Amino acid sequence: MDRRTLLKLSGLSLVGATAGCLEGEEEETTAATTTESGGGGGETTTTTEESGGGESSYTIGMVDSLTGSLAPYGERNTRGRELALAAVNEVGIGSEGASLNISVEDDESTNQGGVNGAQKLVNQDGVPLLIGSVGSGVSIAIHDSVTNDAGVVQISQNSTSPELTTRPELLRMSPSGAAKGQALASLVSDDGHDTVAVTWINNDYGTGLSDVFAETFESEIGGTVAYNEPHDQGQSSYSGILTEMASTDASAWIFLTYANEYTVMVNEGFDQGYNTSVDYYGAESTVADSIIENTPAGSMDGMKGITESAPQDQENYQNFVAAFEENYDATPTVWSAYAYDAVTVAALAIEAADEFTGEALSSVVRDVTRPEGEEVFNFEEAAAVLRDGGSPSDINYQGVSGPVDLDENGDPPGYYQIYSVEDHEYVFGDYITS
Repeated sequence: MDRRTLLKLSGLSLVGATAGCLEGEEEETTAATTTESGGGGGETTTTTEESGGGESSYTIGMVDSLTGSLAPYGERNTRGRELALAAVNEVGIGSEGASLNISVEDDESTNQGGVNGAQKLVNQDGVPLLIGSVGSGVSIAIHDSVTNDAGVVQISQNSTSPELTTRPELLRMSPSGAAKGQALASLVSDDGHDTVAVTWINNDYGTGLSDVFAETFESEIGGTVAYNEPHDQGQSSYSGILTEMASTDASAWIFLTYANEYTVMVNEGFDQGYNTSVDYYGAESTVADSIIENTPAGSMDGMKGITESAPQDQENYQNFVAAFEENYDATPTVWSAYAYDAVTVAALAIEAADEFTGEALSSVVRDVTRPEGEEVFNFEEAAAVLRDGGSPSDINYQGVSGPVDLDENGDPPGYYQIYSVEDHEYVFGDYITS
């Protein structure tokens, strides 16, 4: 296989949690390595091979969820990030072939942890562009407390809350959860439920998604939300919440929460026999290997939900899956795709900008994704257009998660997929577009 073909495989499209085989827990050796950085407990990601110029490099930041409730999702980002970084550094940035480095800080799945990590990256390390984070509340806290006033470009790889749309300078690779909440309400109604109970994690993600779901289910569909209450993150028991939900006449329970919290709820619901008396529904954060591994067989069979995805019929998606499986012996999820796209879009902005500053990067980062330009499917193709005299608006990066097309609010279009749990495994079915 020649170098260009291999680069195409390394840089192309991927979509969500496909056909039931999610990424595993074990990490394989890749073309990139991760080493601890000095000071703040972060890590610096760089390639083992020298770049074409071998002298200059660019360092951007990333705040990711390496510990805490969102760690199962943060771990999934690592492979997408590493694969994108390897593809970028195989080509190099600019005429000198400079390398791209990523300094990573752990947000500990909390808003304050995210702010602390971002402050180190921006105030101490001086990065002009920051990727992060998983949690919507964390991304918003970083934007409001750090990046916005500092003029630093921020690209969230995984945050889905509709609230991000109100902050146009907070860009994201994953689509807004507004369409997902509407699709989830329609799915529950189509299954014959007219009364539901909803519990949502008490942060920006849970608030935004639950508001859309409830509004759609009651005002547009005409159903009844008999229970609609939050729960706190990181609790050892949610039996009180489940008891309150069981006291209603709801035939469907909607869980808008994270993997760790949902695992506790599933186990407690199984102990009380709730799983046999009502139907469970969820969203993307109730899809994780750790949930399956830490709950008993049969505890959530029949559950359904809506998760982010991307068009699997795209050739670049299929090529990306092939490269991913070759490198990691695992099938990728859409969250790895979003992380891949975040790194690639950041690299394209650096390639296209006149200088390595927040202001210069901000002026081009949307343009390299817009549909007015020539479709390019990886960093190498995009860089070739730019180096041949093309402007940022002359390229339209087609992401591994589907078209990025960042709009005036910093949002991409969305692709979603219906999933269910059968024989204690996730099964993925029909697609929905926003």
